[in-house]
Parts: sequence; C-alpha cells; structure tokens
Amino acid sequence: MVDTIFAVSSGAPPAAIAVLRVSGAGALAVGEALAGRLPEPRRAGLRRLRDPASGATLDHALVLVFPAPATATGEDLVEFHLHGGRAVVAAVEAVLAARPGLRRAAPGEFTRRALEAGRIDLAEAEGLGDLLMAETEGQRRAALASAEGAVSRRIAAWNDRLLALAAKVEALLDFSDEDDVGEDDGAVATLSSAAGHLAEEIGAVLDNPPVERLRDGIRVVLAGAPNAGKSTLLNALAERDAAIVSPIAGTTRDRIEAGVVRGGVAYVLTDTAGLAAQTDDPIERIGIDRAREAMGSADIVLLLDDTPIPSGPAVIALHPRADEPDRAVAPQGRLPVSARTGQGIAALWQAIADAAATLLPRLDQLVLNQRQREHVAAAQRAIAAAAIEQDLLLIAEHYRAARAALDRVTGASDTEAMLDTLFGRFCIGK
Repeated sequence: MVDTIFAVSSGAPPAAIAVLRVSGAGALAVGEALAGRLPEPRRAGLRRLRDPASGATLDHALVLVFPAPATATGEDLVEFHLHGGRAVVAAVEAVLAARPGLRRAAPGEFTRRALEAGRIDLAEAEGLGDLLMAETEGQRRAALASAEGAVSRRIAAWNDRLLALAAKVEALLDFSDEDDVGEDDGAVATLSSAAGHLAEEIGAVLDNPPVERLRDGIRVVLAGAPNAGKSTLLNALAERDAAIVSPIAGTTRDRIEAGVVRGGVAYVLTDTAGLAAQTDDPIERIGIDRAREAMGSADIVLLLDDTPIPSGPAVIALHPRADEPDRAVAPQGRLPVSARTGQGIAALWQAIADAAATLLPRLDQLVLNQRQREHVAAAQRAIAAAAIEQDLLLIAEHYRAARAALDRVTGASDTEAMLDTLFGRFCIGK
C-alpha cells in the first residue's frame, strides 16, 4: 500500500501562514483525527487541531478537503492552513509523523504522484521544476508556458499527424489489393510530402534557442589590452565592486565573473586579463590564455582596445575612457563609453540587449530543454528518413520510431532513474 505523505508546501517558517498538505489514501482519516468533522470538499473551515493522543490543542487552522481523483496528486488531499510560526508547524508535523502509515514527503513527491496519476505529464513536470527555480522574467514565462502544457500540446499535435500517416501506411500494407487503398506511386508520394512538411516544422522548432539559454545566461566577456578599463567597466555594468580596480597594468590575472539580471534576462559578465602581445611572466601568460579561452566561448565580446575587430561571436567594439580630453572623439564603428561618468553605459546595455535578443528564444516560440530536444531531434530524423523512403514497411518503422521518441518527451516511456533525477531537484512540499 502506498504511504500517505505530508509536507509544508508554502515557504519555510516563520511566516504568516504555513500550508501543510497531506496526500494519500489516509489523508481524510488524518484530517478527521486532528480536526474532527471535516468541512465540505473545497470549502475552507476553521477548526481546532488537537493531538489525537493527548487531546492537546495544536493550533486554530483553516482546513480544506480535496477528494480524489480531481486533486493535484490524484489522491485524497487535505490542507491545514496553520499559523506560520516554527513551533506551531513543528508540533503539527510531530503529531503527523507519529501516525502509522504516514510519513514526510520526499523532494518532488507530490508532483511525482501527480505524474503517476496522469494529472500532468513529464514535460509539464519539468516546466513546473523550472518555474520553482526561475530567477528572471524570461525564465518564469518560459517555465510557466511549459508547466501549462505548451510543449505537451505541440507533441500531441505532432503525434496525431504521425498516427494519421501511420494509419495510411497500414491501410496500404494490409489492403494493397483493393482499389480504394491500393499501393501506388501517388499514395507514397503523398505520404512523403506530408512527412517532409512535418519534419520541416519540427526542424524549425529545433532551430529555436534552447530553454537553457534563459537559465544559464548570456556570457559577456570584456577583453582588451592591459589597463584598458575592463575592470572599471565591469563594475559599472554590474553596479557593484565585483572586480579590483587599479591604475597598475596587469591587476586582473584571472577571469572574474559577475551575474547581472537586466530587462528580465540573465547575463554573466566576465573580466579578463589584459591581452599583451608578449610577456615573460608565466602567471600573466596563463591569464592571457584564459582570456582568449573566455573570448572563444563568449556569446558577446566587449572589445576595449583599438585592435582590429576579431571575427567569431558577436563583438561590440568600444572606445573606453571617453571622458578623457584626448579620447573625446571615438573612431568610427566604436561605441564611446566612460565607466567613471556613466557616458554611453545605457547605449552599451542596449547594444548588449540587441545582440542577446538573437541568442535567446522569443516569448512566442516553443522552447525545449536539452532532454526534450534530444528526443524531438530523434523523431525529426526518423520522419525525415520516412519522407525519402519508398518501402512501406520501412516507412512504417520510421513512423514507429518517431512516435516512440515523442512519447519519451511527455514521459510515456521514461525510466525510474530519470524520474528520480528530475524530482530530486524539487522542494520537499512540491
């Protein structure tokens, strides 16, 4: 028999209110044991909670009852809306933990039970996990769309089209001797065209930037000659003293990173060692090598010297220290900035945001995480193979493989180990 579980599903106490959830076959009995007569389903009722063993009052709380199966977990569920002090919560939890068949929930166990009960699918569960950890507006909106079924609906639509194509193939195979469904070049050509269009549509989604872009942030690397003002500019962009600033050339010997959220987008700003042409200092040489590595892996490079603009990632060429009299005129193609006076900082952020916009998924795009992308890509390859295949048996096999790959996106055929990894990152009460 599956255990009945409990956990605080609101923020950690102390707080004004603590929502303690109990889910499972024994939830209603637990509610009656502590609160006596339960309120009507989905109607809050004020109850005195008592310890069933001693009769001592635990708290005056709102109690809500949600009978299965129309609940978040698909099981009977009771919520106690307690006063949010630590002692109150601890007292109620201690009473619950002492009851047979009742235990504390594991991380993500409420959501896992919802998945197992068919209340949500795997893609929606992943979106919920991302929503719990969202730190920027972009992350929140992408995660909410996934949690509300945007990925699942698109997968279902693709699967419906695949099933229609597969049914046509089966008809051609099973009744090839009948005139209305007989195998002919026209029927195969129609299948190929439909499969090709579906593969192109899926490929367009795969071309969208991955959702991890929103979480990991845009990597912006400041590079240039020693004493070009990189550290000062980093501090100005981060609006805090993240890097040591000194007039002594070579102060920065290693990469220094500062996370910034601006306009709902996460950025990782990286200060680097000065790019000296030659050096006899082995430590400086290591710093220069690491600076070049950072430039190679950057999404955007802010170049703070007068060297030729390199190719590769997006480069924003700057004219730093533009407040100095001998640097008042910026060369063509370089943005004048002064970290000391703030000149050009707003324009620089706008240039960074414009470059980042080409790297981030749009809010109206369907975005997939890495796991989902791998399975969708496998489905797309199978459908593309079916589009150029002439043998109906092989076409049917390609469609079967594609449907299996799409099923793995929504969790129709996923392993326990993968689910353990997913729900292990959830909080206890979720």
